[in-house]
Amino acid sequence: MRNLLVILCMSFFLILASFSPTGKKSLAVTKIVIDAGHGGKDSGTRGSYTKEKDIALKVANLVGKYIEENVEEVEVIYTRKGDFLVELEKRPEIANSHNSDLFVSIHANSLPENTPLARKRAIKGVEVYVMGAQNTDRALEVAKRENSVILLEEDYEKRYDFDPQSEESYILYNLTQSAYQKNSLILASLIDEQLKKRAGRKSYGVKQSSLYVLWNTTMPSVLVEIGYLSNPIEERELNDPRVQAYIASGIYRAVREYTKVINTQN
Repeated sequence: MRNLLVILCMSFFLILASFSPTGKKSLAVTKIVIDAGHGGKDSGTRGSYTKEKDIALKVANLVGKYIEENVEEVEVIYTRKGDFLVELEKRPEIANSHNSDLFVSIHANSLPENTPLARKRAIKGVEVYVMGAQNTDRALEVAKRENSVILLEEDYEKRYDFDPQSEESYILYNLTQSAYQKNSLILASLIDEQLKKRAGRKSYGVKQSSLYVLWNTTMPSVLVEIGYLSNPIEERELNDPRVQAYIASGIYRAVREYTKVINTQN
């Protein structure tokens, strides 16, 4: 019951925060937070020779660079630009404290270690997530893996009213509704389309999942899984600077398109 009350209260304040004093949503884009997943002692998922934290950082820094160079009057804020741990709760806090208008979190995917090699070689591609209740297919598995970073943090039991491995936590999570889901879906769809066209990546589409960093942001937010490190071919591709540049360019172009449309409407 305590967990339920906490979540309902946070949901209420999140919805209130999404409106300007005039009662209308202010969705114009002037600040964007780029979040490179994991870092420091949290390596994220792994391939045969690759750590997720390293690939995520390289692509995230490129996305930010492209936005800074090509999108006027938009400030880019990074949750990290080097190899250090940013606690999970701090990532949405950085976005919220800067009154950011967009939050883009970048990660790499992986199948469980005990997955048969034939399946590992078959599964590759990108997935784009928004906050939502539809934890279908591997969405719940991805949520548990990405949220489990809190287990590496000191005193996490005291700081988080949430168990990343508990099914009950995700049931309670899904009682909330994001005030920004529509715009998050617009941005996610643009990123998905660009990664297919610009970067030539296989896509598993836009999905909903209970991801902590998305649930706690007070702006349109997406999490991008840029490929599977468990796939030997894709792991090699994700280490290629040219592929990293194409992926980063696709995300940047989607953000630029979203910014143009939204700023014209506001």
